[in-house]
Amino acid sequence: MPGKTDESKRVTWIIDRNQKGEFKFTFDGKRIFSLFRDYPYELTPQQKQIFDEENPYWAEFFDDRS
Repeated sequence: MPGKTDESKRVTWIIDRNQKGEFKFTFDGKRIFSLFRDYPYELTPQQKQIFDEENPYWAEFFDDRS
């Protein structure tokens, strides 16, 4: 899967070199989330917890959305 470098991680970032400023990620390789559009609204509570644990910068960045 593109973007996955650490097999212990459960969040995979989708890298599209043609798309600047777009941050996409997936948990299962099927459903793709857009960071700025979907976080945290479209994530299940479990997905949000996993995302926040693996991406503390973004969790803090979007703290006002929680």
